Formats: sequence, C-alpha cells, structure tokens
Amino acid sequence: MPKLTGSAPVVLVRDVRAAANYYADKLGFKDCTFYGDPPYFCIARRDGLAVMLALADGADIKPYWQVVKGTWNFYLWVDDVDALYAEYQASGAIIDYELSLKPYGVKEFGVRDLDGHDIGIGQILRV
Repeated sequence: MPKLTGSAPVVLVRDVRAAANYYADKLGFKDCTFYGDPPYFCIARRDGLAVMLALADGADIKPYWQVVKGTWNFYLWVDDVDALYAEYQASGAIIDYELSLKPYGVKEFGVRDLDGHDIGIGQILRV
C-alpha cells in the first residue's frame, strides 16, 4: 500500500513576494522557490515542511477564522514549542494568541501571516 510522505498547505496571498519574505524572515521558511516573473506561486520550506503561497490575483481572501471562529488555516506540530515561541517573538512574527496549555494536552500558540491566515503551532504534552 502506498505511503503518504508529506503535506503542504496552500494559502492564497495578495503579494507572493511579500508573503514569502514574511514566511522567511518571521517564520523561518527561508528555502523559497518562486514561479513566474513577477511570481504567482512560491513553495517555502523549513525543516522538511512546505507551505505553498499562491497569488489570489484579485480574489477575495478570507482566512478560516473569519468563517468559523477559532479555525486555523493550517497547524504545525513541533518538538519544542517554547523555543519556537521565543524565536517568533524575537523575529517580530504576528502573534495571534499567546502560548498556553490547552485542555486537550497540547501547549500551543498562534501566529498570523500578512494576509490574515491563522497558523496554529503546538506540542503534544499528554495524550
């Protein structure tokens, strides 16, 4: 049976270059591959994970939390949430909600990108 080996969320952005710069400078996704000139698409990578940034080209961008309260556009699991939280604070990332232990056993926080997409980030502390 074939094995799934990865996943990459696609987020719509108003400006691919500006979005890629934010993901690189603030969130550490520094390995970026651009498509088009000017770019209409980018794959940004960090630690073996990828985020795809696609030009909305005038389409309305509506982050999921604006449709359903508390919903992320995507979620990242990490092995040291405290260290990543400190890194993102130092980089000037837009912190959506502060680091805290959730009732479901995950220590998590959230960040937003330039287009308002909410990214949840957590570490499982208990099952």
